[in-house]
Amino acid sequence: MSTATRAEVCVVACAEAWRGDGEILASAIGLIPTIAARLARATFEPDLLLSDGEALLGRGTWAIGEAPPEIEGWIPFRAVFDLLYGGRRHVMMGPSQIDRYGNANISAIGDFARPTRQLLGVRGAPGNTVNHPTSYWVPRHGKRSFVATVDMVSGVGYDRAAAQPSAGRFHELRRVVSNLGVFDFRTEDHRMRLVSVHPGVTVDEVLDATGFDLVVPDEVPETREPSDAELTLIREVIDPTDIRAREVAG
Repeated sequence: MSTATRAEVCVVACAEAWRGDGEILASAIGLIPTIAARLARATFEPDLLLSDGEALLGRGTWAIGEAPPEIEGWIPFRAVFDLLYGGRRHVMMGPSQIDRYGNANISAIGDFARPTRQLLGVRGAPGNTVNHPTSYWVPRHGKRSFVATVDMVSGVGYDRAAAQPSAGRFHELRRVVSNLGVFDFRTEDHRMRLVSVHPGVTVDEVLDATGFDLVVPDEVPETREPSDAELTLIREVIDPTDIRAREVAG
C-alpha cells in the first residue's frame, strides 16, 4: 500500500499537466504547482524552463524557499511577454472560482461594482488563456470554487472563446487539479469532465462538492500515485520541510 499523502498525489497530478510540453516556460503559481513543476523537470520533462519566481532561470532541482543551485538564464519581466504571446509558456494558476467551461475568476467575489471580496484583480489571466496552455490548481474543492457561473471572468473559458474566433485560435485549458480529483475539457462541447479521483475519494464526493453538472465517464480511475523515486524527490529534495501538508489536508 502506498504511503503517499493526498498532497503528494496532488503534486504528481499537477506535474502531469506539463507532460509532453518540451522546452517551454513552466509558470507555476502557488506552492503545490511549484513543487509539481520542479518534479516534472526532474523526471519526465527535463527540457522545461523554471524560474526562481523572479527573473532568473534555474538549472537542476532545488528546495522550496531556496535559490537555484545554478543559473542558466535571465528572464526579465518584459521577456515573459515574448514567451506568452509566442505560446511558449504553460501557466498553472489558482482560481477562486471556475465554471463548467473553464471560465476562471481571480478578481472579485460578488457584484463587480461593489464586491464582497476583492481578490488579485484580472492580472494576466486573459492573455494567458488566449495565448498558451493554461491549467488550474484548486486546493479546496467545493461549491464556492466550482460554481455554475463565475462572478467575474478573468480567465477565458471555452464558451467565451468560441464566441470570439480570434480568441480561440490558441486557447487551450489543459487540466484542472483539485484536492479531490483531476479534470479536463475533452468533451464535445468542452464542458468539464472528471478524469480521475484521488485515492480515498469517491465520484459521489466530487459531484456533491461541485456546483454544476460534471461530465462523468462510465469508469473513473484513481489518480496515479507517486513512484518511490518521485516521493524521494518531493520529500528529500524539493520540499523537505513538508510545507505541502499545510495546503492539502488528508
